[in-house]
Amino acid sequence: MKNNQSEAPATEKHRRWAFDHGNLIAIGILLLQVALITIFRQQMPSGEPQAVPTVPTTPEPIEVLFTNPNAPYAGDLRGGPDEVLVDVIDEAGETIDLAIYHLNLYSLRDALLRAHYRGVKVRIVTEDKYRMKPEIQAFEAAGIPVRDDERRHLMHHKFIVIDGNEVWTGSMNLTVNGAYHNDNNLIRIESEKIAEDYRREFEEMFLEDRFGALSRPDTPYPIVIVAGSPVEVYFSPDDGVAGRIVRILQDAERSIHLLAFTFTADPIAEALLERDAAGVEIHAVVEASQASGLGSDVDRLRKAGLDIRLDGNPARMHHKVIIIDEEIVLTGSYNFSRSAEEKNDENTIIIHNHNLAEQFLIEFIRIYENAVP
Repeated sequence: MKNNQSEAPATEKHRRWAFDHGNLIAIGILLLQVALITIFRQQMPSGEPQAVPTVPTTPEPIEVLFTNPNAPYAGDLRGGPDEVLVDVIDEAGETIDLAIYHLNLYSLRDALLRAHYRGVKVRIVTEDKYRMKPEIQAFEAAGIPVRDDERRHLMHHKFIVIDGNEVWTGSMNLTVNGAYHNDNNLIRIESEKIAEDYRREFEEMFLEDRFGALSRPDTPYPIVIVAGSPVEVYFSPDDGVAGRIVRILQDAERSIHLLAFTFTADPIAEALLERDAAGVEIHAVVEASQASGLGSDVDRLRKAGLDIRLDGNPARMHHKVIIIDEEIVLTGSYNFSRSAEEKNDENTIIIHNHNLAEQFLIEFIRIYENAVP
């Protein structure tokens, strides 16, 4: 059913990102990992698995970047994940399809304009409430075609497809807050089949004007093997994402680590309670400003005894991440909410890769250590 996906050659700029951009998996952070993990495990129940995160030394077809609001460069709005993405856009040769909820980073605006002026075919889909913002208007003034969703519910995607063989996705909006103030992730995947999945979602919106309830479950390759790792691709509201999340949680045997901007999805809460009763270690951090909102499951889970902390970032903890058994990572634009499941245009990716899970666990530990019990 699935074919192995060959690796595309990584560029020298990809090779340098861990050293140039101050991410948590950079060499400097490696020196802090042992102490950080030790502190974390002292607070964890004794049954917590003793995995030790590692830093990759060579580029992979799947890579992740994390924002770091506490880094010295963050205050200068320099050195964030957007700079890595700018390098990639500057190397694009044929096509760039961008579906973005909101964009106000000049670095990305200028990179996309440069691509357009050198002959790259750039297309943009955005949320209608941001259509008149200066950055989007600059694209239209330059002749880049832009479509918005023109509806009440959100076009909440954050993904880019480059040259038909590379996808960037995750939780990060291409904004100043997204890249420098909030906690976010940005994943790069080199795969023609996954690029085709995302291109299909893009064209459903851009060409066919199908948003929300009009979306169709027509993802060409729902599961792709990338360098030996199964990657599952889902889009809302047509692919039943909540059901898949519940099933993958029910399969958890040892641990579940969760980072949630918002948590109002009752079926997912029920699955966590069931796994907790089965003895699975569960640890979560939820964005503090959303924890007591209408329909939130946070108080319910905390009263049931689950280890649910409120984040300590004065801006936003914007991740939508689940790490299962330190082997599987789920992320994307999909908040754990009914709106994400039934109304918004969202994407979710589930990656079965131990090394990637370790990198996300490092990010979880950083946020957990700064969170409020």
